[in-house]
Amino acid sequence: MKITVDFEECLKDSPRFRATIEEVEGDVCELESKLDKLVKLCIGMIDAGKAYNAANKQFVSGIRELALQSTKDEVIESSLSKFAESLQEMINYHTILFDQAQRSIKTQLQTFVKDDLRKFKEAKKQFDKVSEEKEAALIKNAQAPRNKQHEVEEATNILTATRKCFRHIVLDYVLQINVLQSKRRSEILKSMLSFMYAHLTFFHQGYDLFSELQPLMKQLGGQLDQLVVDAAKEKRDMEQKHSTIQQKDFSSDDTKLEYNVDADNGIAMEGYLFKRASNAFKTWNRRWFSIQNNQLVYQKKFKDNPTVVVEDLRLCTVKHCEDLERRFCFEVVSPTKSCMMQADSEKLRQAWIKAVQNSIATAFRDKGDDAEKLDRKSSTSTGSLDSSGEPKERSLKGESALQKVLAIPGNACCCDCGQPDPRWASINLGITLCIQCSGIHRSLGVHFSKVRSLTLDTWEPELLKLMCELGNGVINQIYEARREELGARKPQPGDPRHEVEAYIKAKYVDRRFVRRPSDEELRSKVMSLSKQEKRLSSSSEHLPPRPPPPTPKLRPGSNNSGQSVKSADSGIQHSADGSREMLATTPSNSSLADADVAEAPPMPMPATLAPPSPCKDVVFYEPKEYSSGLQLYWASCARSLPEMAEALAHGAEVNWVNTEDDKRTPLIMAVRGGSLVTCEFLLQNAANVNQQDAQGRGPLHHATMLGHTGQVCLFLKRGANQNAADIEEKTPLVIAVEAANADIVTLLRLAKMNEEMREAEGPYSQSGDETYQDIFQDFSHMASNDPDKLKRYQHYDTQKP
Repeated sequence: MKITVDFEECLKDSPRFRATIEEVEGDVCELESKLDKLVKLCIGMIDAGKAYNAANKQFVSGIRELALQSTKDEVIESSLSKFAESLQEMINYHTILFDQAQRSIKTQLQTFVKDDLRKFKEAKKQFDKVSEEKEAALIKNAQAPRNKQHEVEEATNILTATRKCFRHIVLDYVLQINVLQSKRRSEILKSMLSFMYAHLTFFHQGYDLFSELQPLMKQLGGQLDQLVVDAAKEKRDMEQKHSTIQQKDFSSDDTKLEYNVDADNGIAMEGYLFKRASNAFKTWNRRWFSIQNNQLVYQKKFKDNPTVVVEDLRLCTVKHCEDLERRFCFEVVSPTKSCMMQADSEKLRQAWIKAVQNSIATAFRDKGDDAEKLDRKSSTSTGSLDSSGEPKERSLKGESALQKVLAIPGNACCCDCGQPDPRWASINLGITLCIQCSGIHRSLGVHFSKVRSLTLDTWEPELLKLMCELGNGVINQIYEARREELGARKPQPGDPRHEVEAYIKAKYVDRRFVRRPSDEELRSKVMSLSKQEKRLSSSSEHLPPRPPPPTPKLRPGSNNSGQSVKSADSGIQHSADGSREMLATTPSNSSLADADVAEAPPMPMPATLAPPSPCKDVVFYEPKEYSSGLQLYWASCARSLPEMAEALAHGAEVNWVNTEDDKRTPLIMAVRGGSLVTCEFLLQNAANVNQQDAQGRGPLHHATMLGHTGQVCLFLKRGANQNAADIEEKTPLVIAVEAANADIVTLLRLAKMNEEMREAEGPYSQSGDETYQDIFQDFSHMASNDPDKLKRYQHYDTQKP
């Protein structure tokens, strides 16, 4: 309840004023008590939160230790590592929340109590004191005798001075009361609103974090269901095997051993034997013997490397030994030494002697061929004795991505704070980040920064190539161009999080350190980019023309009549009735020139087809106005990623439309420039993959017309609408068929088929067809790592009448 005191009423010092003062004082006293209680509760909450965070950190450490212990199970290791990273992010968010509670509740309300309420109490003390003095002056004035003039004057003077002082003090007191009553509302609401906004941010960050984690959790959920089914099946099989073995006759301790040269593990025979030592004491020791690779070896323990007793059994003989005190002994004699061994029974001794004899006979018969076979099948439990190959290295997800990205100059340290050995990246900016800066970048929103792990996430080849063509050095030259000029301090490792967060927001959200170009500088940049594009176009136009496709060969035993014909390069099947059917191909067999096809006249190359060249039909002209959008437009065509990043930093709209050039966008110009990486950069920065030009053609149309297979693959993966038709009612598939481009036709048809399959499976289908995924993955790798394999000799003519 807000209680205000009238200034006029206070001068009267009426009972109403005194009653109001008493009510205000009681209210303020109760307010102070409640605020003190709230601050103490906030301190307790913060302490409990810190204890919770400490316990949570220990729990996350336990998860990481479990992940390290599970290195042999890649699914568990990668999943636990990913979960630990996410939980660590949540701990960071909790820390931020408690820091905000510290600032908004504890510090702010304590300041209000200590400052404003203290001023009120001091004013109250002065008011009470002057009130008592006024009351005393009134009493003394009333008691002054009429006949004592000097006492009357003295009393009157004292009363006048006291009243003047009272009016001054009471006005100050009432002012302090009214200010306090007004300020209490704003202070309390401000602190609580700040605290609630901190909660809002906390839950938004948690939601975003686990939204990114949800696909992995769903995938693991599906795997878990299958694991439960498999575990139940294995349990039944084990119980059945247990029951079967339990019913066997174990009256004899002898184990049935047979020599098997074709054993899956390469070990022909194995088991325990006693071996007599060659020392003076002739002690007997129990060892695990095996026959493998035409050698007799033994192990003391499972982890020990096998000890070779006999290098080549073809040079040995085996015989019984009956002249010893021990039973069931036999001896293997080689040209250099002899080895005395003892079995546990007569049956086992006969089995071992027979096994050694069979191994000798087999080695002589096959002249060593079996030894090579056994070497290839050698057991992992004992190890290959003469194998020089190393164990197959297990590929870790993200390992190659980390090595390639960190090899870029400047990427070995965090782009924003300089922390060495970063493990995170912003894929739309092309920079590497430490874990703290990555959390701050994630809180900015994906429209500013898209964060991905260099070690835990899977990296597509075009995205990895994008990261390698930008880097911290390039981006910092743009986003920190005026930092030293403005005197801004760059954060260092270990700086408080709020300082790093403020710097990152100033750098990427406010773009405070970006140097804005003048109109003349912008004009110079656009002119330079157009000239660079012309040089690229002319250099590609002077390349030697590609040879025409070879004529299809005649299938043995076939004739010309009634046979179906496959065009070597188009992938189009011509039936006897003249109809055409597109055949699906894969990247490994997209060229069908040498395939088993029927003899037919080669398909004539359309007169409208010509060798492709980047931005061949793009002509620079003097625009009406120079802008950052125009800079992005020409930089996309010229394949200059630093210039594109600079244009975006200057505020260029990624979907800027050039109304003076057929309403083309930067993404369409990137297609015409022929670079897959520039297209990926624009798409990562929210470019519209379906935005059309004045001819109704989107990026997918232009990529198809130019025969850019890698770009077609990229756009289809990013959700391009392949059913969109231009003003001539032509879809990308129609254009690809007319251009006889088998690779692009294959991709479009596979994408269409996959889309239809997912629609048939229902709205919750996620994976799609495995063949579609495998082929698109092959095309993506080829487009990024070996683009020459995807270059076509033909080019769709956009000027066809």
